[in-house]
Amino acid sequence: MIARRRFHRAVFCAAGAYNIAWGLYSALDPQWLFRFSGLPLQNHPQIFACLGMVVGLYGIIYFEVARAPERGWLLAAVGLLGKLLGPVGLAQLIYSGAWPPSTIILCLTNDLIWWIPFSLYLYDAWPEFRRDYLKR
Repeated sequence: MIARRRFHRAVFCAAGAYNIAWGLYSALDPQWLFRFSGLPLQNHPQIFACLGMVVGLYGIIYFEVARAPERGWLLAAVGLLGKLLGPVGLAQLIYSGAWPPSTIILCLTNDLIWWIPFSLYLYDAWPEFRRDYLKR
């Protein structure tokens, strides 16, 4: 059993619920970020709606990590990688002036708040992952 198992289960349940809710909202109202940040509305909101679908699907993955934390290391690692790369792309958009700084809300809630708990989980679950997967 991994350290802080109960905490990790709660984190990934919260992440799963958050991602599904965010994904549904973004699929139903794909212009919300553009209105919020003052960007022009999209000509093809289906693209942002599709992003909402993908983010929502990550919620299912996070619920699986919560269900079986001893076997979720690889899924959580992919999730954290996305949460690291998303802000890199947004920083480039803000730095280039293509998007305003107000769009940082996207990464604050979707990415940054999850860095520490996901990293802690990966640290705690590493021995199980190494034992079960790397020694096969």
